[in-house]
Amino acid sequence: MTTIPHDPPGLDLPRLAAWFAATVPGVAEGPLGARLIAGGRSNLTYEVSDGRAMWIVRRPPLGHVLATAHDMAREFRVMSALRDTGVPVPRTYALCRDEGVLGAPFYVMERVAGTPYRYAAELQPLGAERTRAISIGLIDVLSTLHEVDPAAIGLGDFGRPEGFLARQVRRWRKQLDASHSRDLPAADELYARLAAGVPPETAPGVVHGDYRLDNVLVDDNDGPVAVIDWEMATIGDPLTDLALLVVYQRLGTLLGGNVVADASSSAGFLNEDELIERYTARSDRDLSRLGFYLGLASFKLAAILEGIHYRHLHGQTVGSGFDRMGEAIIPILDAGLTSLKEQY
Repeated sequence: MTTIPHDPPGLDLPRLAAWFAATVPGVAEGPLGARLIAGGRSNLTYEVSDGRAMWIVRRPPLGHVLATAHDMAREFRVMSALRDTGVPVPRTYALCRDEGVLGAPFYVMERVAGTPYRYAAELQPLGAERTRAISIGLIDVLSTLHEVDPAAIGLGDFGRPEGFLARQVRRWRKQLDASHSRDLPAADELYARLAAGVPPETAPGVVHGDYRLDNVLVDDNDGPVAVIDWEMATIGDPLTDLALLVVYQRLGTLLGGNVVADASSSAGFLNEDELIERYTARSDRDLSRLGFYLGLASFKLAAILEGIHYRHLHGQTVGSGFDRMGEAIIPILDAGLTSLKEQY
């Protein structure tokens, strides 16, 4: 890795080097090099090197003040807890709560070699057979995650599973209201149906919160080697992960790779029914009310997209594709309403 002569945004390398030397085992003496590999409103991710080895450092966005939304200790804790399970996660090394080092809490984890596939154009050169293997690995890891007993790995107090689904319905209603720029009768109907039809609570599990292919690193043998981006993880109803994965797939079909991730549209990738069938075959969970979860995932994604649409209308987005976000919301809401009427 080439040493970068200046500090990337949010990373004071001299301060970080002193903390590394005292905390992270096996670090060579001398300066560190670093580069920002993921930024924005999500947590910032850096590749850090001492010239011999590499690590990943994660910290909250610059200027962030709501610690609960970007809690470094939560990410660090859930990955550390999952280390000895069948769920592939990066090895964690150290958590720093001292904001005097970087101005915010941060943690250090293993740099795992792998590709976070996002677009169909990235999978196309691999061919249908390899793409199918990647999608099978994606759903198999999710089913493995959902079979983990949170209490058995020290995560019994990691979230509030009681009333989880009802809180999710209310939360995304509030998010939608906060971005109001137009009337969305389908959203009102979907919310009313969800609020009136919350299923009985089931055995809680570890919920990733944003599970999709580009949050899974895949190695050269087409196998999943690390699930990343655990900032929304909690303990709750795991079927929300499965449903969101399916609805992300629907969104990719609606908008395509110029706007959102569309890897699932590649030839060979398991379709919606195949994903659900594969999960069902590997899980003891009751999917008889999956229609509700797909409706909830549709409502959640519609609220997120409406927020992007709202910011675009007010000149608060930068880049291409944002002008098309609004057009996907009605089809996603309609699909959510249809899902509530269907059973799997």
